Amino acid sequence: MTTSRTVPSVSVTYARNGGSTKSNELGMRAMQERAYEKRGEQYLLIKSPPASGKSRALMFIALDKLANQGLKQAIIVVPEKSIGSSFADEPLSKFGFWSDWTVTPKWNLCNAPGEEGGKVNAVETFLKSDDKVLVCTHATFRFAVDKFGVEAFDDRLIAVDEFHHVSANPNNKLGQHLGEFIARDKVHVVAMTGSYFRGDAEAVLAAHDESRFDTVTYTYYEQLNGYEYLKTLDIGYFFYSGSYADDILSVLDADEKTIVHIPNVNSRESTKDKHREVEHIIDALGEWQGTDPTTGFQLVKTLEGRILKIADLVDDEASKRDKVSAALKDPAQKNNRDHVDIIVALGMAKEGFDWIWCEHALTVGYRASLTEIIQIIGRATRDAKGKTRARFTNLIAEPDASEEAVTEAVNDTLKAIAASLLMEQVLAPRFNFTPKTPQSGPVDGFDYGEGGYDPEKSNVGFNEESGQFQIEIKGLAEPKSKEADRICKEDLNEVIAAFVQDKQALERGLFDGEHAGGETLAEELTQVRMGKIVKDKFPELDDEDQEAVRQHAVAALNLTQKAKEIAVTGPDVEKGNTALIDGVRRYAMDVRELDIDLIDRINPFGEAYAILAKTMSEESLKQVAAIISGKRVNLTPDEARELARRAVRFKQERGRLPSVTSPDPWEKRMAEGIAFLARMKAEAKNA
Repeated sequence: MTTSRTVPSVSVTYARNGGSTKSNELGMRAMQERAYEKRGEQYLLIKSPPASGKSRALMFIALDKLANQGLKQAIIVVPEKSIGSSFADEPLSKFGFWSDWTVTPKWNLCNAPGEEGGKVNAVETFLKSDDKVLVCTHATFRFAVDKFGVEAFDDRLIAVDEFHHVSANPNNKLGQHLGEFIARDKVHVVAMTGSYFRGDAEAVLAAHDESRFDTVTYTYYEQLNGYEYLKTLDIGYFFYSGSYADDILSVLDADEKTIVHIPNVNSRESTKDKHREVEHIIDALGEWQGTDPTTGFQLVKTLEGRILKIADLVDDEASKRDKVSAALKDPAQKNNRDHVDIIVALGMAKEGFDWIWCEHALTVGYRASLTEIIQIIGRATRDAKGKTRARFTNLIAEPDASEEAVTEAVNDTLKAIAASLLMEQVLAPRFNFTPKTPQSGPVDGFDYGEGGYDPEKSNVGFNEESGQFQIEIKGLAEPKSKEADRICKEDLNEVIAAFVQDKQALERGLFDGEHAGGETLAEELTQVRMGKIVKDKFPELDDEDQEAVRQHAVAALNLTQKAKEIAVTGPDVEKGNTALIDGVRRYAMDVRELDIDLIDRINPFGEAYAILAKTMSEESLKQVAAIISGKRVNLTPDEARELARRAVRFKQERGRLPSVTSPDPWEKRMAEGIAFLARMKAEAKNA
């Protein structure tokens, strides 16, 4: 047997107010109604979590554009064929809408047999027809645009599902085509995604293209808070040594409806024999009884005598896998909780996969893509009768003894931590930060907790209905432009995603920070690294707006981390009632006056390190720290320039430049940045 250690879960508890599942008189749920209100926009971006109804929202919008906005046709573009079923016929009039959604079978190319060439020709036939709706894959659409040009699609709606597949990188063909469509400006575009960031940290859209879009944002918090049944979502990490298959029952509960994603065969967690891994999991669960002839599910008898139905989606034999896949999609079984118990998958059962009964998403090995993590967690966040709790567990290998393996393991661990930090942010309520002034006061609709609003303290109000915090921070910079204001209100998670994926920030913040006995100051992360990321991400903003975005992003990240610290260590942790709301309130109210300088002095990765220190073996932790220390680099020119910018701000506030002999380590570091630039200038002059 291997040894293993469990990381305390971050547990978020929701109110179950039913708001996200109720429909209006047109049959629209909350998110769909919000999106429909903006149906007249030429470019619309819908950011909404899995299971919130994005597919149906698109149906409502597309029908209006076809009937009332003069568009000829609607083309729905999905990343893979299986997701095409999400846009099948819907009798919307049955629920109050003025029209039904219908797709002529021959125009759902996701169901069409044959090669891409034939499907591309079918797109041409559709464009010349009087029919209204076509559904195809991203690949078919790319080939069609290549062959016919963007002008062939004039006066049509292009709806792109799972929009995070698009990238502003010139090598991303779909992103290139989107840029051409926007430049020509003769189509309408509706983009839909549950995660508007990519695992490779590339921008989804170029800044000038993104500015053309009007955005509808519906948060995870709004979605889960408005459920009828699901109340609590846990996110946990579990470190193991040896083979994961030997230890999987430490985290796999046969009584929970579970999707197990085994590692990619090229990953270090894999044994390189995926079929044996599946067999090992089945053997660990009980005694194999055979295969169900109708569904293809594996039947396993547990020690307690219960028969488990296990769907194996890893099998390479197409006939077997297709049979299992078809059984999982059987519409007659959608509401049957007993249809299947455990699904074992590798590349399947992620994006667009709908199994409402899933209570546990168990992923073995790190995932390089943060969007993939969010999609996997989304499999467990469907609302279903009797399902009150769901969880995501990431089973991660501890670093190996050899230096090469340790280096690889460190990178994997850093990526897993990045995913954890981002998911905590995604699941938390939204923050609305305002500067604290003598004129500040309570905001209508916000509950300020016991004692109400107190002008002498840091004030934190929470609106249960909107799932939003109102937090006053002294010295906070306010955005001046409309775009900066939009970013601060809607896109902070995209900024944070870029920051937590920044390898240098992660390495230095986790293992070279003051909490770990290292030399990196918190301000180097919150001001210098975050400042550079904001500058690179939003070059069109002026310095003041970039600083406002930076401050808002750091405040959102650090307040969530301080809330997590209270939630994980607080007295209610055993009860599972560790809502981040209480943690944010307790932290902010314990601090007499929240100010941005105080928030900048918090290392965003300090809590993650504290959890690692408790759960990773001491030997492994030392190995990781040694590798990070060995990679430590001196000041870079970009960092020196950012330090110099901070030094200018320091001079404006204090009337003097920072001193290299100052006892304050941050002031000293800014002075070192100025000295570094001076040396660079002198060396360049001499050269």
